[in-house]
Amino acid sequence: MLVEVKNLKRTYMMGSTPVHALRGVTFQIEKGEFVAIMGPSGSGKSTLMHLLGCLDRPTAGQYFFEGVEVNKLDDLELSRFRNQKVGFVFQSFNLINQLTVLENVELPMVYAGIPKAERIERATRVIEAVGLGRRINHTPNELSGGESQRVAVARALVMNPGIILADEPTGNLDTKTGVEIMKLFKQLHENGATVILVTHDISVANWAQRVIQMKDGVILQEFHQKITADMLQL
Repeated sequence: MLVEVKNLKRTYMMGSTPVHALRGVTFQIEKGEFVAIMGPSGSGKSTLMHLLGCLDRPTAGQYFFEGVEVNKLDDLELSRFRNQKVGFVFQSFNLINQLTVLENVELPMVYAGIPKAERIERATRVIEAVGLGRRINHTPNELSGGESQRVAVARALVMNPGIILADEPTGNLDTKTGVEIMKLFKQLHENGATVILVTHDISVANWAQRVIQMKDGVILQEFHQKITADMLQL
């Protein structure tokens, strides 16, 4: 079992008022699955992704990754876990405009202390794998939205993470470009990656093998689906 979540809860305080973003969520994800966490704004899906990616800690419950209880790690261990085990892809790309494509993709390896020659070799390989070899020395402001998201995917892949977490990865893209990015995630999954994406869009969730549907901080239902070309708008 790659991911196991047991009765996970997250409560925030808005002044003196508690806000229950997650009200007790339980599920498992096997290595190599492609899972969509779907729900409307305020359903708790982004909070759940932040907990899975160790960007936040739960108020209660347990989160196991490869058998390790993640919520018991100290801050240094959590930072190391986040850098080595999780690849993030965000709606807004989160690239640094002053850096080239190569330098942006290298960043996780810089934080991990990997030598420069190895950083360049590994970054170049994943940049070429996402189809941006000719743009390797360009900066983000010279790229299209789809190209910027491909850079973000390359950066997520470069540390060979256990899971790829994508938060509304097509949210800032037009429909055609969004389909191209989802094809890329599908290809990564077919190559063995574990992909967990968060979305409010059924046409994006349709790319996943399994959908976890959330509302008001709880899971309403989970279901597996057989993907068809009609579902993917191809």
